[in-house]
Amino acid sequence: MRTILSEDKISTAAQVKIEGFHTKTVEEVKAAVAAHKIVVVGMAQNPVVKSARKFLESQGLEFHYLEYGSYLSEWKKRLAIKLWSGWPTYPQVFIDGKLIGGYTDLVHHLNTKKN
Repeated sequence: MRTILSEDKISTAAQVKIEGFHTKTVEEVKAAVAAHKIVVVGMAQNPVVKSARKFLESQGLEFHYLEYGSYLSEWKKRLAIKLWSGWPTYPQVFIDGKLIGGYTDLVHHLNTKKN
């Protein structure tokens, strides 16, 4: 299990800010993960995100893609998603409601399922 700061070590004022940090974005991702078999969360201009999408397409797999800005925009939304999921990079790939990881993890996951 990952280590996170326990709630008793967070002031009430800070907790309010944490709970309200881009909740709409996080709810959007959660809803997509619940509604689609495969979800890729990414950002523009990121070659690894593009690789994940191309890999899924090459496998003939349908997926839902959510894009949040580029290197210079929407970084706070991406940060909120990272804080929620615990995954530090993009893409973030979800299959059957579970976080698989990034591109390398996706390839490994699907290749393992084939064997």
